[in-house]
Amino acid sequence: MMLLAAVAPAQVGERKPEILPLWAGEVPGAQGDAEGDRPRVFVHHAPDRDTEELRPAILVCPGGGYRGLAMGHEGRAIAQWLNGLGITAVILDYRHRGKGYGHPWPLRDAQRAIRLTRSSAAEWRVDPSKIGVLGFSAGGHLASSVSVHHDAGQQDAEDPIDRASCRPDFAVLCYAVIAFDQPFTHRGSQRNLLGKDPVPELVTKMSTERQVTKTTPPTFLWHTSADRGVPPENSVVYYLALRKHDVPCELHVFERGRHGVGLAKGLAAERWPELCRRWLVTRGVLSQ
Repeated sequence: MMLLAAVAPAQVGERKPEILPLWAGEVPGAQGDAEGDRPRVFVHHAPDRDTEELRPAILVCPGGGYRGLAMGHEGRAIAQWLNGLGITAVILDYRHRGKGYGHPWPLRDAQRAIRLTRSSAAEWRVDPSKIGVLGFSAGGHLASSVSVHHDAGQQDAEDPIDRASCRPDFAVLCYAVIAFDQPFTHRGSQRNLLGKDPVPELVTKMSTERQVTKTTPPTFLWHTSADRGVPPENSVVYYLALRKHDVPCELHVFERGRHGVGLAKGLAAERWPELCRRWLVTRGVLSQ
């Protein structure tokens, strides 16, 4: 694979991740060459990566309404939790409206990040058949977008990373934005991603519950009934679409809890990480 230059690492607990650009050279769609024009990933390798056992990997998409990124409680804290499960966590620092970008660039960044993870599987000691995606709020929309808009890679691509599939093997959607142009739509996310007056065809394409097919990966969803920012109907309509197409899925809606709680420690929804872990065992991603 193409070697990507690492830059100075950040820190999660005692573990320092690699920070890798998604593209080592020219970035597709870039409006400049500033830090915000160059999407990257923070790779928090699973502990004991030198063992023979291959680990799962999960691409983490923090939320922020497609205008910013909650890299703390929806990024680094999640990486720490995943590392504790023996999972390599790949936090995506993607382009968004706050950096001057709308559709299709967040999706392109997520697709590229999955390709990078899969093409780096041998080096990172990752199982290439156990690469998932996890997202919060607008990052949940991005995770659902790459779940329904994916391909097997371009086998004749000059860049070997682009030859890898960008389909996640499973998805975890946390109080996710899903549907556009609905009474329960998070209007800020729609506007930031698609612009003020998007054409109806684009709205339909990026309303991910309308794009679910039998090739959409198995999905774990959770939300709260009290979420006023992104109402739980978003998760419900995606769950029903998965059911319609016989895609394995699990949905949990907790009664209490505001929007944006991350791991939800001390709240009613704090059970979601353990429920998710059990689901990953059920799916064969983790061992018992």
